Amino acid sequence: MALKKTISSEEKGLIRRYLTWCYKTTKESLDRIDRYFTQHTVDNFMLSELNKGSDYKSRDRNAKYYDLVQSFIFYMDKKYNNALAEKFEDVQHTIETPNYKYLKNRLKAIEKAICHFLGKPELGRINNLYESEMTKRIFESRDHK
Repeated sequence: MALKKTISSEEKGLIRRYLTWCYKTTKESLDRIDRYFTQHTVDNFMLSELNKGSDYKSRDRNAKYYDLVQSFIFYMDKKYNNALAEKFEDVQHTIETPNYKYLKNRLKAIEKAICHFLGKPELGRINNLYESEMTKRIFESRDHK
């Protein structure tokens, strides 16, 4: 089916909202997987800092503190291993799962559609809105487990 050459401003608004929704939902799904890899990098840095302290090194005097650090290590490993399983289907971590490939390719297609229908600057605006919304959700979150 061929696309019309001109798009009315009303249609452009509908397209913008639809592509914004597609971007948000797809990026959220992809971020749910990818964020654990960046978190793992940060968690490793924080663990290194925790291990440097005298509280950790003198575990006989600070057994509860030591146990908390060990719990953090367990949490880190569990989170990272779950992420590996969602992103890769092989033990060498070289073959991406079909779901991950689909999300990656869908996001690329959505970004191309945004540029095609709305212009490249709109992709930046939509991405900025997404980042703002995700940051806002973090600060408004009431679930602090």
